[in-house]
Amino acid sequence: MKLTTRGHYSVKALLDLTMQKNKGPVSVRAIAKRQEIPAPYLEKLLIEMRRAGLVESVRGSQGGYQLAKRPKHISLGQILEAVGETIEPLPRLSADSEQAEDWVTFTVWNRLHQKIKEALYSISLEDLYFDARSWQASQGEEASFVI
Repeated sequence: MKLTTRGHYSVKALLDLTMQKNKGPVSVRAIAKRQEIPAPYLEKLLIEMRRAGLVESVRGSQGGYQLAKRPKHISLGQILEAVGETIEPLPRLSADSEQAEDWVTFTVWNRLHQKIKEALYSISLEDLYFDARSWQASQGEEASFVI
């Protein structure tokens, strides 16, 4: 599985919001600057994640975005799904193969697909937050995180 730019930026943005917790709504510009994401592109991703119920937008001069749920209730799978990322088995494999080897390969890839999907939905934003904080502590408090 390879995380596309879309998925990568989405996870970084929500992790940034998690790292800024208790500071109120965060502007797109602030997230974009810290995470080195083009602001117009980030805005589109945040709108998609708002529609999925992962973030809330707050209007006004002190407005911005904030998480709609606690980080432990947002999974990596939900974030990727919200922005249209899919993790699918290889398209050239199908269940209608006539050779046993092809059927076994198909079955193996489907099982791996299911395990990857389960893993993505079991990893929470809170888990990523603690991983990022641990890494920051090992690098010094001012280090920015990388996904």
